[in-house]
Amino acid sequence: MTLDLHGIIPPLVSPFTADEQPDPAALRAEVRYHLDLGVHGLCITGSTGDGQMVSLEDSVAFAEAAVAETAGQVPVVAGIIRDSTREVIRYGKAIAATGVDALQVTPVHYLFQPDEDTTVEYYRRIADETGLPIVIYNVIPYALIPATTVARVLNEVPNVIGVKQSGGNIHQLADLLHLAPEGGKVFTAVDDLLYPSYLLGAQGAISATLTVVPELCLAQWDAVRRGDHASALELHNKQLPVWRAIDGPNMTVRIKAALALQGRDGGHGLSPLTPVSDAEREALRAALVAADVKLA
Repeated sequence: MTLDLHGIIPPLVSPFTADEQPDPAALRAEVRYHLDLGVHGLCITGSTGDGQMVSLEDSVAFAEAAVAETAGQVPVVAGIIRDSTREVIRYGKAIAATGVDALQVTPVHYLFQPDEDTTVEYYRRIADETGLPIVIYNVIPYALIPATTVARVLNEVPNVIGVKQSGGNIHQLADLLHLAPEGGKVFTAVDDLLYPSYLLGAQGAISATLTVVPELCLAQWDAVRRGDHASALELHNKQLPVWRAIDGPNMTVRIKAALALQGRDGGHGLSPLTPVSDAEREALRAALVAADVKLA
């Protein structure tokens, strides 16, 4: 494939109004914020973007906004988190019409996990029927695709161009990188281990920390690329408390609170996500201050 995905690809929040309607204008502002910093790509409607909760209509609205604001400057990857091949393809065809560059697709996860051959064919059919490049989103802990199966999909399905490795922590990522699949790239989503992920050979990251503190993550990526490991480690130690502060069952609304502390508009969260508590907000503030992030 000619699509060049690499480097820092923040997965954006999905901004909603108080009455739970999509807010494309707020998303466009976030897109512009990241583009002005120099990110290498953008991802929408993934886990950070409440992808498991958004309707097809919401997904299309957010994709249209992201594509329009990006205007071809960097690739736009749209996430789909559904539980049947048919539904993924239904979403995928509608989203493809907006002009996104690729789809990020989880395995199905409720209630059962397909076997290896079925998993390969799942991604093959999605790629064939949507006509878009696919990034495997390997995140569901109870339906984690083994590293050997991921490598097989990357090597056997031409339009599957990469994997975002989130579940299984650094060990699954290490196994994938050791297998060195020739058919696609391996991106890390192990937020507390971004720096060692790059050292192991990850070709970029698509993870929540990138959305909250993109400046730090871009600086770290550049530091690793030029071999400045003292700076990369220093940035790791700034990023880690930020990740600890946003990590939790209500992660997406914590992220939106972290954006608000910086004067950015991530919109409202969706029900039934637990609202951010005062203690959580103060932990977010403290982590951002410690990381030298400018607050509003």
